[in-house]
Amino acid sequence: MPPQKKPRTPQPPRGGQPRKVQAPQVRGGGGNSMDRQRVILYAIAASGIIALLVVIGLVAFGGGGGSSDAKVGKLMTAAGCTFKTVKASVPGGRTHVNSLTAKFPWNTNPPSNGPHYPSWAVWGFYSEPVNPRRVVHNEEHGGVVYWWGTQVPKSTVTKLREIYDEESTGTFGTPFANFGSKVAITAWTGNPAQYGRNGNFGQGHVATCLNFDDDTAKAFRAFRDAYRGKGPEGVPLSADEPGLGPPQ
Repeated sequence: MPPQKKPRTPQPPRGGQPRKVQAPQVRGGGGNSMDRQRVILYAIAASGIIALLVVIGLVAFGGGGGSSDAKVGKLMTAAGCTFKTVKASVPGGRTHVNSLTAKFPWNTNPPSNGPHYPSWAVWGFYSEPVNPRRVVHNEEHGGVVYWWGTQVPKSTVTKLREIYDEESTGTFGTPFANFGSKVAITAWTGNPAQYGRNGNFGQGHVATCLNFDDDTAKAFRAFRDAYRGKGPEGVPLSADEPGLGPPQ
């Protein structure tokens, strides 16, 4: 059931016709060797196109990785941040846990993948902490999340908000408890066609920074552009617009 507009709780702050081409045909009456060779070549070409489309699909829905990780990692290092990609961990294959208080076995801090509450948070940028058990569900839907500790200067939060406003669909912002003066950005990516099969739940990506300057902002934008909308469930970005939440 598609998500519906609902009040935000807690409330985020303000904020001519194409020419037909006849397919090649095989002549009747047995034909000759040239005709047979031509048909074989057509078949080979067609199979090559199909293979290419498969590769493109895997790249499009495979959730980044490879060159994306290398590019993001290089920028994060230049900004003085740490960055890593981990294999998503979902013990027992149980993604949904109906608790907002249980300790979840996440493998990164802030969480970038793993078990989460069945209902995600209303998409937005918040001034009060949102339960991370909900936020991980937003990540599963393709969200890139900005996190900051309670000791982070308001000027830094303002800069994060500016980055959020550039691409508010499929992004999320929230303070994070026990994170001091650090800022972070996370995403959960993966191939929807393989999600949950043979223990494959995609990858989590997380970068953590002690400071926030122009280099950090550049790295955060590269992270966002690399991973936004590539969640392991294949949820379209149109379902991740600000103000959207779980159906009632």
